[in-house]
Amino acid sequence: MKLEGKVAVITGGGSGIGQATAQLLAQEGAKVVVADLDFGAGQKTAQKIRSGGGEALAVETDVTRADQVEALVQKTVAEFGALDIMHNNAGVSGGRRFVADTSEDYWERVIRVNLTGVFLGSKYAIRQMLAQGSGVIINTASTFGLVGLPGNAAYSAAKGGVIQLTRSTALEYAPKKIRVNCICAGWVATPFNQNMDGNLVRWSLRETPLGRWGEPEEVARAVLYLASDDSSFITGTILTIDGGWTAK
Repeated sequence: MKLEGKVAVITGGGSGIGQATAQLLAQEGAKVVVADLDFGAGQKTAQKIRSGGGEALAVETDVTRADQVEALVQKTVAEFGALDIMHNNAGVSGGRRFVADTSEDYWERVIRVNLTGVFLGSKYAIRQMLAQGSGVIINTASTFGLVGLPGNAAYSAAKGGVIQLTRSTALEYAPKKIRVNCICAGWVATPFNQNMDGNLVRWSLRETPLGRWGEPEEVARAVLYLASDDSSFITGTILTIDGGWTAK
C-alpha cells in the first residue's frame, strides 16, 4: 500500500493509461478522482475502483477550461480533504497532418488539450499543494516530444512543451516540497491508438527493440513509482517507457 492515505487526481482517467493508472493507484491505497471529458467513461473507471473496495469519485472535466480544472481541485478537496498526487494525463491525437495541411483550429485544439491542459492542471494543483506543504505532479508527454515524426508536428510540439513545462515547474517548486516529473510513453495498446493505419503499426513494431507495444498497466507502474516515496529524491526527470524506441 504505497499510497495509503493519499489523494490522487487522474485526468483522462476514463480509458487507456489514465484508467490503468487510476485503478493501480487505488489498489495501492489512494483515494482517486477520475477526471474525464467523457463522464460516462470516468464513472465506469470509478465504479471499477469501488467494486474492488477502493474509494473513487468521477468528475466531468474539460482540461482546457480553467474554471473546470479549478472546480476539479475544489471538488477533490471537498470530498477527500487533500490533493497529494496530480496526474495530468488527458490528451488528444487527431490524426496525422503535415504542417501545410494543418488548420489553425486543429493546431490550437491539439495544443490546448495536450499542453494548456497540463499547465492548468499543474497551476491549480500547485495552489492546493502549497497550502498543504507538499505534493507530486506527474505529466504525460510522449516519445514524440523527444523525436520528430512526419505528420505529427502539432502533437510533437505540444508534448515537447509538456517536457519543458515539467522541468521548469520542478525547479520552481522543489523548495516547496512539490515534486514534478514526466513520463514519455511510446507505442502503447490503448484506444488512443486503436484506429492507427496498419502500415504504421507494422513499422512501429519493427522499430521497437522489444518487438511489441506496451500495455497501459506497464505505464501505470511507472506513474506509481513517481507518485510514491520510492522516488522521493526525483524531480524534473523525464521517464521514457518505450521498449527502447528512442534508444536507437
